[in-house]
Amino acid sequence: MKRTLVYLIALVGASGLGWWAWGVHRSPTPALEIAAPGTTSGADTRLPADDPPARAVAPAASPRTADAGVARGAVGVEAVRAEQVSLAETVAAVGTLRAAESVVVKPEVAGRIRSIHFDSGARVRKGELLVALDASIAGAEVQQTRAELALARANYQRSADLARQKFLSERARDEAAANLQVLEAKLELAQARLAKTSIRAPFDGVLGLRNVSPGDYVREGDVLVTLEDVSRMQVDLRLPERYLGQLQRGQRLDLEFDAYPGHSFPATLEAIDVRVDANGRSIVARGRMPNVDGLLRTGMFAKIALTLGQRERAVMVPEEAVFAVGPEQYVFRVDQGRAERVRVRTGLRRDGRVEIVEGIRAGEQVVTAGQLKLPAQGGDVRIIEAPHAGG
Repeated sequence: MKRTLVYLIALVGASGLGWWAWGVHRSPTPALEIAAPGTTSGADTRLPADDPPARAVAPAASPRTADAGVARGAVGVEAVRAEQVSLAETVAAVGTLRAAESVVVKPEVAGRIRSIHFDSGARVRKGELLVALDASIAGAEVQQTRAELALARANYQRSADLARQKFLSERARDEAAANLQVLEAKLELAQARLAKTSIRAPFDGVLGLRNVSPGDYVREGDVLVTLEDVSRMQVDLRLPERYLGQLQRGQRLDLEFDAYPGHSFPATLEAIDVRVDANGRSIVARGRMPNVDGLLRTGMFAKIALTLGQRERAVMVPEEAVFAVGPEQYVFRVDQGRAERVRVRTGLRRDGRVEIVEGIRAGEQVVTAGQLKLPAQGGDVRIIEAPHAGG
């Protein structure tokens, strides 16, 4: 009985000891307490005996680790630098080309064509004979008038001699003088009519296609051929009246024609019309250009770029760098790894680029892609290269 009681007491004691050991094992390790600067704490700051010091104290972050964390938090964007270029202020227009001098050759008198002295498309000099009409009647009139004039001169001479001798009245002498003047004028008229049967070139130029043949009877005003001075050409262009104050003689024109793709022809603004068209509120200006090679023809359709001015120090950025917020326009400027939103004022646009009149200076870096990832106040950025086409 005593032995049984001893065994029971020993079993109860072992069970209690095991329960106590299990509770100690499950209890949490006390946290490391660090007193704030300038304060004291009565708490025990010693580490638990069963934890090594390396696990209780975390190592301090190195500067390189901190920088890597900032880089990982920065927004990746594409950026370029604003460029300073020489920018021409131009306005586009269309026009029709024509020769500087052009005339349709027509007869001034009716008659039958006796001979033609030119070939279609030939180059002629001023005064060169083009068409000769039958001049038999006109020539006969000249001969008749000359004979009458010779008789009138003889009569006048006799009348004058008799008048000096008082054998003839002064009235008879004056009538003889008047008759002489009438016949002189009649001869000039007959000679002029005879001259008009020979049609000559009024200036140097190139002839078009002839529309008549020898033996044709032509009336006054019938078209014989076209003559043009194609060594110089003119082009008339129509512009809105708001450009009137910027138009000046001597401004440069650049013309392009469908017949010569990729080739530009220079011209100079020569004249500005004195009136503004009230219907379209437009002004007509005229340019002149050389045609040394003879490539240009009257009637060709021209696409024209008129240079109004030249800006030597214009600042240009890609169009994708500029975005609108309401009525204002902005760009993100990058400085020392941080993007800042800047309001800008834009000007001309050329070939995918836009002029920045105010807000950005040449050489400053602006974001061209990734703006949507940036907050309105800007933020840290890292510059990434744009993907290459086909990469």
